[in-house]
Amino acid sequence: MICFDWFFPESMRTLALKGADVICHCANLVLPFCQDAMITRCLENRVFAITANRTGEEKRNGKKLYYTGKSQITGPDASILCRAGAETEEIGIAEIDVNMSRDKNLNQYNHIFLDRKAVFYQ
Repeated sequence: MICFDWFFPESMRTLALKGADVICHCANLVLPFCQDAMITRCLENRVFAITANRTGEEKRNGKKLYYTGKSQITGPDASILCRAGAETEEIGIAEIDVNMSRDKNLNQYNHIFLDRKAVFYQ
């Protein structure tokens, strides 16, 4: 995914339906919501996500853009495996088990793909 794609649930859902286990997300985020939204996106699709975001500020057309930083690795169980600071440049590493993202059962009663009513999306 690229930058603002995080805002649209169908972006990550489409990638997950096509078999993605890990979704890479490069970004220039200026809104403070993405990092928390990625927790929900990963949970609702049972995938890992790696969000690489900018820090600092940039002047553009006489205006300043402030980047939110906080690059993170998010797990399919809504866990934050690694998160950078808001203003620091960091490298984070997390060990993942892709089998977690291949198990689409939310619990013993609910499968996130098989329980969808795809007929309503047509």
